[in-house]
Amino acid sequence: MPLRILHVISSVNPQGGGPIEGLVQLARVNGRHGHHIEVASLDDPKAEWVQRCPLPCHAMGPSHIGKYRYSPRLVPWLQANRHRYDVVIVNGIWQYHAFAVWRALSGTSTPYFVYTHGMLDPWFKRHYPLKHLKKWLFWPWGDYRLLRDAAAVLFTSEDERRLARQSFWLYRCKEVVVNYGTSVPPDEADAQRRAFLSRFPQLADTRNLLFLGRLHEKKGVDLLLQALAAVRTRQPALTEGVRLVMAGPAGDDYGQRMQQLATQLGLDDITVWTGMVSGPEKWGAFRCAEAFALPSHQENFGISVAESLACGVPVLISNQVNIWREIEQDRAGLVGDDTQAATEALLLQWLATPVAEWQAMRTQAQACFNARFHIDRAAESLIHAMQQQGLVQGPQADTLASQPGPLPTPR
Repeated sequence: MPLRILHVISSVNPQGGGPIEGLVQLARVNGRHGHHIEVASLDDPKAEWVQRCPLPCHAMGPSHIGKYRYSPRLVPWLQANRHRYDVVIVNGIWQYHAFAVWRALSGTSTPYFVYTHGMLDPWFKRHYPLKHLKKWLFWPWGDYRLLRDAAAVLFTSEDERRLARQSFWLYRCKEVVVNYGTSVPPDEADAQRRAFLSRFPQLADTRNLLFLGRLHEKKGVDLLLQALAAVRTRQPALTEGVRLVMAGPAGDDYGQRMQQLATQLGLDDITVWTGMVSGPEKWGAFRCAEAFALPSHQENFGISVAESLACGVPVLISNQVNIWREIEQDRAGLVGDDTQAATEALLLQWLATPVAEWQAMRTQAQACFNARFHIDRAAESLIHAMQQQGLVQGPQADTLASQPGPLPTPR
């Protein structure tokens, strides 16, 4: 008896980054195991990314009120259609899609779970105090109730669970730590390299340091640029042949400021801004990289980190990426503080590591992914979490528990 699962998310636009990518990857595995997955969003039904969504998508937009994205259609639709689903999963908070689920389902027989996706991390409280004040005005009657009444709130690491308690003193929910991850890249490495290098042939014979993702202040892009410029100034011979590959949408204000910063630091000759890459080109960017960098100030999980490991590319990350302990324990990359000095140290350590040692780290990176962040582990973990809450019982629970791979243990 397969489960009928509805994911609710603000937008299915792939430029939204990790949450929608994780949702799609998770749904594919759940689908292979016989579950039926659909998604509801606040997108305009005419949006081109809705048309390209790989899942049945119920677009309840167009939405209003800026980034909050209010739509009057979502609550009535959820109330009328909740009987079609065994469970609803909310992806992300602070936007109307999450509050709408609480309004529609609280007190009903349809259980819902919530992935906060790091949105309760106290970093936002410290760096955006005025926004935090606005959130406080909404919290008691909005997302506090959403989490309080959920069957469980799902955290993708122990660090995320611990940090979520620090943003608001009014906080109560049933916390569950689950595995999270991404799928194995298609086994077409050579074709993926060709696809990427056909657009960027200047990266064929260079030591490529890759940043891939949404450009945002929290991701430490400025630290990466400043650290690379400092290392290059002090030890130019060590950076000979190094190229910084910045893959991701860079057309907004922050992206333009980072491009200007790279120019000011004298990095234009070694920096390639690719824009957003997807499909074979995205995997080709990983395949052509020697290392992946994310000196983030706050990162709940980091889908791109897991994707890098899946391609056997070691990572240079800060200890504010919530899976840093697993990376460090498995020797799948290098970890430092989210400061310019620490980022410089990571770059120097990477550049000075002997080829044989770095090759061994490549093997360890892939092993780390297979053991911890393979999407199958995440899919098993989600079903296991629902089973623990009594959603899946009897013969169905036995069938699901017997799927390949061990059930996850709390980290």
